[in-house]
Amino acid sequence: MNKENLKRYLVLIVKYWRQLRRGVGKVWRKINPAQFLTRLDRYIMAKFIGTYIYSIILIISIAIVFDVNENLSKFATNGAPLKAIVFDYYANFVPYFSNLFSPLFVFIAVIFFTSKLAGNSEIIAMLAAGVSFKRLMKPYMLSAALIAVVNFYLISNVIPHGTVTRQDFEAKYKNSKRTTSASNVQLMVGPGIIAYIQSYDNRTKTGYGFSLDKFENKKLVSHMTASTIRYDSISETRFHWKANNYKIRKLKGLREEITTGAMIDTVIHMEPMDLVFSKGQQETLTSSELRQYISKQTERGSGNVVQYEVEYHKRFATSFASFILTIIGVSLSSRKRKGGMGLYLGIGLALSFSYILLQTVSATFAINADTPPILAAWIPNILYSIIAYFCYRQAPN
Repeated sequence: MNKENLKRYLVLIVKYWRQLRRGVGKVWRKINPAQFLTRLDRYIMAKFIGTYIYSIILIISIAIVFDVNENLSKFATNGAPLKAIVFDYYANFVPYFSNLFSPLFVFIAVIFFTSKLAGNSEIIAMLAAGVSFKRLMKPYMLSAALIAVVNFYLISNVIPHGTVTRQDFEAKYKNSKRTTSASNVQLMVGPGIIAYIQSYDNRTKTGYGFSLDKFENKKLVSHMTASTIRYDSISETRFHWKANNYKIRKLKGLREEITTGAMIDTVIHMEPMDLVFSKGQQETLTSSELRQYISKQTERGSGNVVQYEVEYHKRFATSFASFILTIIGVSLSSRKRKGGMGLYLGIGLALSFSYILLQTVSATFAINADTPPILAAWIPNILYSIIAYFCYRQAPN
């Protein structure tokens, strides 16, 4: 290739690059979400999100101080290393409780910065300039939507992994004993296949007194027994068990075929988490894992699936609560009042704390009573949506 051709190709490349850049710029200007936000929207959203983050840092810092004061002696007694305290416990403590009380932080942020705007007559200026109260709610709702999406992603995919590490730390260094055994466990591991374990030790992943019955057309066609059965935790595949001192009886009409042996590898569709249930175990599963687990346990007819269903639905309901408490907070604090915001701030905080309390109570009723889990998770939102609507209707007046 001579110099003239090379120069011509370089000119063409530069030309097409400029055209491509102008085209991408035009498309970005059309789809850029910032063009739909006015200066007022950006101002309120910056105030909202900034105050939200500040309230999290402030309150969680106080919570850490109290937690350290309460558990320092336990950490010292059980020999917890500093690295584990910082990275295994508190590094997962902060996001867990930040997300758990996110609706409260949203409400506190809205109350504080909106009451300050009202006290400085900024809300009055906005309304006097022709901005309706409905239009004023736009940046608030956009901020609440952003916080809700981020919180839902964290609680669905990120925080559960950290919760596993935190709970392991608590079980080891805080004397928070976890359930490590089970007895007389019976469950359906497949269509017409029933497994039974007389006793199970989760520390060694070993079950004793095992039997596996297979039925076809309500008739027993296979019966397997083993003195012990151990889960292969290092296997590349799931549901891999090793049975020791096994005996298999296959029934074919009036004939019977018996097979015995010292050890056999087998695939049984059950896992250690299906046999032993620890407190807070549902919080260690991502939303996709929760959905799969609920579906699997429902097919088996298991009765301990309620707390998992409540946790699954509560993740959606808690994220939606950001909108409800934002509406209540704006409605209560957007008016400039003589005597300050003390009374309305107290009312708002009472509503926020009562919302969190009602969440806990409704979840308890679902687990210990016959309340449908989805209803129990959404009862606080339903009740407080009515309060939010009433406050919103009264605020412009």
